[in-house]
Amino acid sequence: MSDRRVIFAIALSFAGAASICRADPALEDVTEQHFPIAATARISVRNGGGSIRVYGADTKELKIQAIKKAYSADRLKQIAVNITVGADEVSIDTKFPPKARWGFSDRSGTVDYIIVLPQTCSISDLELSSGEVLVEGIRGRDVHATLGSGRMFGHNCFGDLHLNVTDGGIDVGYDWWETWRGSIDARVVNGNARVFMPVDAAFHLIATAINGHIANDFAEKRDRVSGDLKKIDTVIGGDSELNLQIHATNGSIQITEVNL
Repeated sequence: MSDRRVIFAIALSFAGAASICRADPALEDVTEQHFPIAATARISVRNGGGSIRVYGADTKELKIQAIKKAYSADRLKQIAVNITVGADEVSIDTKFPPKARWGFSDRSGTVDYIIVLPQTCSISDLELSSGEVLVEGIRGRDVHATLGSGRMFGHNCFGDLHLNVTDGGIDVGYDWWETWRGSIDARVVNGNARVFMPVDAAFHLIATAINGHIANDFAEKRDRVSGDLKKIDTVIGGDSELNLQIHATNGSIQITEVNL
């Protein structure tokens, strides 16, 4: 396992552990379903709270594992996972019971999804209100993911990426480099964005930190200005047809050069 994979694994482990650490144990209901799907199918996933982890793989089927958690059997039964599979589209929608109007914590429950699908599929709409999102190994046309609060990871995805977080953070990283034509667009409103790129990567970098700063390992040492750099528009690694756009409204951006 490379150092970069270790970093991603550690980050996911701590985030996942924090999400389930409660004063009293939750009840769980685990289901797993398999569906044959087209290699270029488009997938949409909607979830109110918990996590969504999507893995592209060398497979011809879609595997969906849903882990429902709640603090009472009644609420656990009220959480519904609705899956619709068409010829070239798949929709996964999560329905939660109404939140209680009393008490000191939200007892409405969560759902953790682990989804494995053909790596050439696309993600047309991935929405999570709060929790953690991971998209890894997707080579389809595009990925669109939106997170209200929490942390989002885009890992080894060679296609167009559109990642948006309101409160939390975004990590985008690659364990190796391939030349491809496309765009990576990652935006966070309140929080930080980190990008991990191999030393041989080539891309057009456009980064903006409105109320923060930018640190860029790919810049010449004499050009690394600490604390006050708020905008970058530069080509890294020579000619490339890949555009990398990173935007943070209230937060900072770190572009890290990774020696693999």
